[in-house]
Amino acid sequence: MNRLTRLLSIVVLLCIGLSVCTTADAARRKKKAKTKPAAYLMVYFTDPTHSIFFATSRDGHVFTAVNDNKPIILGDSISEQRGVRDPHIYRGPDGWFYLVATDLHLFAQRLGYRDTQWERDGDQYGWGNNRGLVMMKSKDLIHWTHTVCRIDKTFPEKFGELGCAWAPQSIYDPEEGRMMVYFTIRATGKGRTKLYYAYANQEFTQLVTEPQLLFEYPDERIQILDADIMPMPDGRYCMTYCAQENPGGIKMAVSDHINRGYQYEPQQIDAEKGACEAPTMYKLIGEDRWILLYDIFSIRPHNFGFMETTDFKTFQHLGHFNEGVMKCTNFSSPKHGAVIQITEDEARRLEEYWKQ
Repeated sequence: MNRLTRLLSIVVLLCIGLSVCTTADAARRKKKAKTKPAAYLMVYFTDPTHSIFFATSRDGHVFTAVNDNKPIILGDSISEQRGVRDPHIYRGPDGWFYLVATDLHLFAQRLGYRDTQWERDGDQYGWGNNRGLVMMKSKDLIHWTHTVCRIDKTFPEKFGELGCAWAPQSIYDPEEGRMMVYFTIRATGKGRTKLYYAYANQEFTQLVTEPQLLFEYPDERIQILDADIMPMPDGRYCMTYCAQENPGGIKMAVSDHINRGYQYEPQQIDAEKGACEAPTMYKLIGEDRWILLYDIFSIRPHNFGFMETTDFKTFQHLGHFNEGVMKCTNFSSPKHGAVIQITEDEARRLEEYWKQ
């Protein structure tokens, strides 16, 4: 082989190598684009349906309900009480989606699902007095497994006569290496609601550790409920929750650990004149900005309120849905929402599926 032939062979091999690298790089970029967050998914419920709804957004501010604002998951198909409230969704590090909700129907007597206002005597067990949480899991946001975890039956020694179990949320605990569910419990019928946590099995069908206190409010006379935990950029955790003071509103506490050590901070961080509850936070894609969403049940029609923070210290009021930058295009009066980031492919697949 002469020098010219060898030179041509080298050039050909270099071109082939460059082509292979370019193809591989393109494939990697395409794969990364498919897994890169580019949209948002909001879950919420409504009082008339006691069912779960989905809404998508591309910018984290303007949300459109899928399925023409009809339920995505019917409450009567997944719960003992034939209705659910307080849905929360979370994307685990394993890529699965975890959805939890309160097994409770406020209007079951009116609809003929039971003969009494509540499952048990209201004078003895208080408002709502439900005992179950619905635990769900999905790989594609369309097909879901579901089970009911009855707190009283699962942990009868400590919680056999609990007053209620409300507003569950889930998060991955990196110290434990498993999914944690945290929620509100009124341990007795006449007691005050407090915040608890427990760990789920790998299938996310049951809680496998007895619920433990997550946080103690300094004033034992005040009920607290509806916790939401958000990882902070510095590795700590910010927990927002509702303190039923006068009026009830949103407060926060910060800890180095996901399940303990939260330090009370006295300021109320919502911007409402009346009572609100059900805080949840989500991060804007590609920005160091977090939006706090909460449910304003003291106004008619009820609505969501929004605050924004960049430092978890100061919060700017963004107003209510359709009264400022935050918009809901084809629905109104949502209750107890939660938002996660999803990919463009996931958003499109969800939207197209529910057009059928």
